[in-house]
Amino acid sequence: MATVNSIPSVDLAEFTSGDSARKSVFVQKLGKAYEEVGFVAVKNHGIPDNVIADLYKYVQEFFQLPSETKRSYEIPALAGQRGYTSFGKEHAKGFDAPDLKEFFQFGQTVEDNDPVKSEYPDNVQVKEVPAFTPTLFEAYRGFEKSGRALLQAIALYLGLDEHYFDDKIHNGNSILRAIHYPPITQEPKSAIRAEQHEDINLITLLVGASADGLQVLDKQDNWVPVTSLPDQIVVNVGDMLQRLTNNKLKSTTHRVVNPPREMWNTSRFSIPFFLHPKSDMDLTCLPSTIDAAHPAAYPPITAGEYLDERLREIGLKK
Repeated sequence: MATVNSIPSVDLAEFTSGDSARKSVFVQKLGKAYEEVGFVAVKNHGIPDNVIADLYKYVQEFFQLPSETKRSYEIPALAGQRGYTSFGKEHAKGFDAPDLKEFFQFGQTVEDNDPVKSEYPDNVQVKEVPAFTPTLFEAYRGFEKSGRALLQAIALYLGLDEHYFDDKIHNGNSILRAIHYPPITQEPKSAIRAEQHEDINLITLLVGASADGLQVLDKQDNWVPVTSLPDQIVVNVGDMLQRLTNNKLKSTTHRVVNPPREMWNTSRFSIPFFLHPKSDMDLTCLPSTIDAAHPAAYPPITAGEYLDERLREIGLKK
């Protein structure tokens, strides 16, 4: 399993089966994949097919709106964290060239009077596509549920209490991002649609993109294409989890490349769910991951401080 030519596949139903032997096999398989590859494909992930189909349908309807309509949902003060972000605003850390994409972000809806609500701006409602917001909300809750189960398995793999992450991600600062990579109309300056990067958050859940293009960097420094099967989601480790586990679990470098020339006239849609904890989560390296051979690689920081630092690095926050 040293390369990601075939991304390891796991079945979440094994973890939620109630059978302790099947559950522990799942935990080991998931943990090993995250140590060695950083990406897994997950089947029986629990996000209903009809929700995924609706999500892609309404996302496409939104991006087909006229530019000036979409721009009316772009609110600079929110640093791209809610609503629409037009082309060329975001770039990968360490790269100046903007990524060739526009996107819409939907965040947490606090429903239980948790004081953390004051930290989150309201979601932006799109009146031209009435089903857009309710569908984003339903998908968001589905991703949260799957993500919580995966983090419970990760906690067990790390020797922590199974519910270690539960209260840290309840009402967390997760983001559902709908991305549109537009058709290519002229010879591009680069073969890359979204430059190589690692995700900021704990884990990212990606429901099959509408076209190929995602590639991950394996241990031999080869770019390997990732294609998820229709009934699977792809889930990768982000920098917050890498940091918390003192590099035991790897945050994988990935990018999106342009399609072959005959596909230039097509749009690509992608809808990742970036699972974030609440901003006060302590990301100090877990004591169990530190020893003489692996001294702490990172200074203490909270999730909120780390997110802020990264949003500035990628150009979304000034």
